[in-house]
Amino acid sequence: MSAHAGNAGGPAELLRRRLADDPSSPLVTFYDDASGERVELSARTFDNWVAKTANFLVDGLAAEPGTRAVLVLPPHWQTAVWLMACWSAGVVAEPVDPGAFRGHAASGGSAPGRAEPAGAGEPYILAAAQEVLDDVLTDEVLAGGAEEIVGLSLHALGGPLADCPPGVTDYSAEVRSYADRFAPDAEVTPEMPAITVTKATLSGAELVAAGRAAVEKWELDARDRLLVDMSFATLDGVLTGLVAPLISGASVIIQRNFDKATLDRRLTMEHVTVVAGLPGWNDESGHPRRLT
Repeated sequence: MSAHAGNAGGPAELLRRRLADDPSSPLVTFYDDASGERVELSARTFDNWVAKTANFLVDGLAAEPGTRAVLVLPPHWQTAVWLMACWSAGVVAEPVDPGAFRGHAASGGSAPGRAEPAGAGEPYILAAAQEVLDDVLTDEVLAGGAEEIVGLSLHALGGPLADCPPGVTDYSAEVRSYADRFAPDAEVTPEMPAITVTKATLSGAELVAAGRAAVEKWELDARDRLLVDMSFATLDGVLTGLVAPLISGASVIIQRNFDKATLDRRLTMEHVTVVAGLPGWNDESGHPRRLT
């Protein structure tokens, strides 16, 4: 059975098609201006990470189609990997902005302004970045409902968590041992729920349809390079940072901790044609701005 079989018409099928059409060109480039990190992944390399993560979800964490995964992760290439891995395995991804938790570990209880995850009362997998892991673990609502908790170091060289708390699985330490091809044991269809974002749940087919509408509206094609500085905890962030580039054949540059001093050089060096999420750079409608 080939990787991502059973996902025809859903978001995982988009990656399969990209692999067939253009496996070697850059799909995702990531910048962290605070650390100076730059990572570039082809469709083939991205797919290997997706497959390993999907196998980790299914074989390591006992995820099944319909299982929920709350992702407290910043804009990052590994966040894109987790989203696609969830969709490959039929897991319903619920991305959450880490900013809602940062700095609240000492106060106890729930982070201010944080609503309960969708489907509260049902157990779920919780994945959180190391930078907010302590805060997330003290959030009684979020951590209390998690069946499994995974910590991501987001280390540039793939290093483990600096300190792995009890009861937390270290993603970097575990994921590399899993196979880099994924074949779901259970059928995953486009009609199944794929993502809960801003309190709305979309099926795989609905997510792809929203992506196709965005591609048409933004006039994206395979020649485009999108520079994106947006949270994956919004539908626009998911579409711009992952789904629309896959549909159009474009490549995406995900950045965080933006340093405006780097912008001109980055636009030139990366041959950026579309910018999304930078203050003052979207068009009047709030949508991505085309530069060329």
